[in-house]
Amino acid sequence: MVAVPQARRPAAAVLWALAERLTKLLHDAREPLIGQIKLAWWRDMMAMLASDPAALPRGEPLLAALQASWGGKGGLDALPDAAEAMLLAEDDDARADGSMAFGAALFALSGGGEDSGRRWGLVWGAALQEGALEAHQLFAAARNRPSLPRENSMETGRF
Repeated sequence: MVAVPQARRPAAAVLWALAERLTKLLHDAREPLIGQIKLAWWRDMMAMLASDPAALPRGEPLLAALQASWGGKGGLDALPDAAEAMLLAEDDDARADGSMAFGAALFALSGGGEDSGRRWGLVWGAALQEGALEAHQLFAAARNRPSLPRENSMETGRF
């Protein structure tokens, strides 16, 4: 957060709070169908946030914070979509794809590079795995991705 310009910190903080909420939803999901229902609700809320922020339901603090920083802006629906891909992933390729999609979307919305986000997403996905082999495969995929040059992409962020 220190690297994010002061004016964009509230938007960055609430974006990452959304990512944390979706991650917790995935971690806690014992039944994929229940997880899908919850992710569908978040997807609908992100669509409403982009098209009609005043219509958002009251009482959910995260939605109120998102409305203040992201109301009228699109793109947040990519996060529940990628989380759902991760929830339903049944093989190594699907887990890697879902992980990278989540990281790429989160980093793009944060004003960073999607390639860096893909590497981060693989580590994120590994942390969600219950099986050691699946986690190891995602960590290895992250390690094997080509390194990217550092750049100050916060200047062009979407906040």
